[in-house]
Amino acid sequence: MSVDAELVAPFGTIAGLIRLHAAQAPQRRALAQDGQVLSYAELDALMDRVAAALAREGVQAGQSVAIAAGTSLAYAVTYLGALRAGVVVAPLAPGSTPDSLAGMLRDAGARLLFTDHEVAQALGARESAVPRIALDDSAAGRPWTAWLAQPGTPAPAVEVAPDWPFNIIYSSGTTGEPKGIVQPHGMRWAHVQRGATYGYGPDTVTLLSTPLYSNTTLVVFFPTLAYGGTVLLMGKFDAAAYLGLAERERVTHTMLVPVQYQRLMARPDFGQHDLRSFRMKFCTSAPFSAALKADVLARWPGGLVEFYGMTEGGGTCILEAHLHPDKLHTVGRPAQGHDIRLIDEQGQEVPAGEAGEVVGRSPGMMKGYHGRPEKTREAEWYAPDGQRFIRTGDIGRFDADGFLTLFDRRKDMIISGGFNLYPSDLEAVLRQHPAVQDVAVVGVPSEQWGETPVAYVVLRDGVAIAADALREWMNQRVGKTQRLADLRYLDELPRSAIGKVLKRELREQYALAFRK
Repeated sequence: MSVDAELVAPFGTIAGLIRLHAAQAPQRRALAQDGQVLSYAELDALMDRVAAALAREGVQAGQSVAIAAGTSLAYAVTYLGALRAGVVVAPLAPGSTPDSLAGMLRDAGARLLFTDHEVAQALGARESAVPRIALDDSAAGRPWTAWLAQPGTPAPAVEVAPDWPFNIIYSSGTTGEPKGIVQPHGMRWAHVQRGATYGYGPDTVTLLSTPLYSNTTLVVFFPTLAYGGTVLLMGKFDAAAYLGLAERERVTHTMLVPVQYQRLMARPDFGQHDLRSFRMKFCTSAPFSAALKADVLARWPGGLVEFYGMTEGGGTCILEAHLHPDKLHTVGRPAQGHDIRLIDEQGQEVPAGEAGEVVGRSPGMMKGYHGRPEKTREAEWYAPDGQRFIRTGDIGRFDADGFLTLFDRRKDMIISGGFNLYPSDLEAVLRQHPAVQDVAVVGVPSEQWGETPVAYVVLRDGVAIAADALREWMNQRVGKTQRLADLRYLDELPRSAIGKVLKRELREQYALAFRK
């Protein structure tokens, strides 16, 4: 079958498409990092060696392996080779605590752990019963290059079905114990087919600086390879290095989180780089301010697309910002074939024009949380006709044109004196002050009001203003119920690896300071 015919088929596999690209354009670059390059022929052969080695180790289709390591070509090859064998991949955040990593390994039922020196040191002897393979050929485990099957060893013949688990993505959001989100192959295939809209093809050069364990990265990583393009991997984001690489490699596509866009656009030399090769830039995972979107549109060539959705699947909203510059305050409209609705606290759909919790249904939905049926049930909402939706925990409202505006996470909403306060509204006001570079507002306990808002602010370099003065400036511009009880400065906000502000940490930090 040709690549074009495969891409429009009701179902196919990414591993199968890579095989076709290897046959048709064996020398085309598939993956590159720090001067190392793998052609499609080389990638395809290494995937076979991974799949054969997994079979040799007794890891069968449907069973799982875990990867906890920094970004590398070996990481990418192992992920893709496991998929060829029908083996489920659990990519784990290497920066997790040792206890959390051990817990995720147990939860996933991983038969093998692919890791590196740094992660192995942190993990120590925990879960030592799970055999370890060192992707960096260090003493972290059996060297990966020695573990691979011999060149030419055929991969096991596996016919993957759409409902087979593809990977288990662990997402605790920012709130607590990780939950394993089981994504099926059919869900990933839907992501691949969506790629035709965004100009993916053999001439695509995608630059990725977010980690490979994150779904944020994977929604661009897999379509690039499926369409025969080249993926450039950065082990760690650096704004200056990113811009230099993007210009030198004539990058066409990228995925960045809002804080990365912010750092890139803030560089004095941004305009000195030739970025005219860009066709499409993507963003997801964290709130993306309208002002920052407008700045990217004004100064960075190519389209800008924001995805709003969850790793769990459900529904996705898409904002093609370059086509709708008057809707930058929104996250766009539901993607084709996606059903997005709003419900109230009682689980009833809200009337048009009212705010409610966002729930979604789409062709790409998680099977459930791995081994946690009760958590799966908590994440589900069923329409009166029995259709299954996934709850997001986000509060939003549709405008008359069908564009969704988000307010806040339901858990982050502050109920003060009986009034619902949205931190994002308060953050937007504070960002108007010229001294403010970054801000997060959280609710803390209050004997008088139940909860009250507190702001954590990062000031711009070289700017000084007393915290009390900034708080007074803020409180003069908001309603009485919205006034800040406190305002504190930080050098930087605590964020996850994909840029989400860890508001739970801020609440805990404030509680600890209050107890002292």
